[in-house]
Amino acid sequence: MKKIEYRDFTNVDMRVGRVVRVEDFPKARRPAYKLWIDFGTFGVKKSSAQITKLYGKNDLMKRFVIAVVNFSPKQVADFMSEVLVLGLVPDNDKVILIGPDQDVPLGTRVL
Repeated sequence: MKKIEYRDFTNVDMRVGRVVRVEDFPKARRPAYKLWIDFGTFGVKKSSAQITKLYGKNDLMKRFVIAVVNFSPKQVADFMSEVLVLGLVPDNDKVILIGPDQDVPLGTRVL
C-alpha cells in the first residue's frame, strides 16, 4: 500500500449528495446508470456509475451518496461524467455504495 501525506488527502474533495434522477445507460461498455446528484450549493452533477448489480433505479432515488467532485470530467460514451460516486468493492463485480446514515446538508465535505 502506497503511503500519502494528509495534505494529499485534503486535495480530494469528497462531498455528500442526493440522487435526484436515474436513467439506464445502454451505451456504456459495462452495465451502468446515468445519475444526477444534487450537491446543494454546488449544484446538480452527473455521474456514470457501474452499480447495477446491487441497485435498481428506484433504490437509488433520493439516496445519499458520497462522490469525489474535483476530478476532471470524463466522457463515457455519449455522457459526460462529472463526479465519481464512491463505493466498496468486495469483489470485481459488485459495488456497495457508501453514504451517511443520517440526514446532512447536501454538499457537506467528507474529512
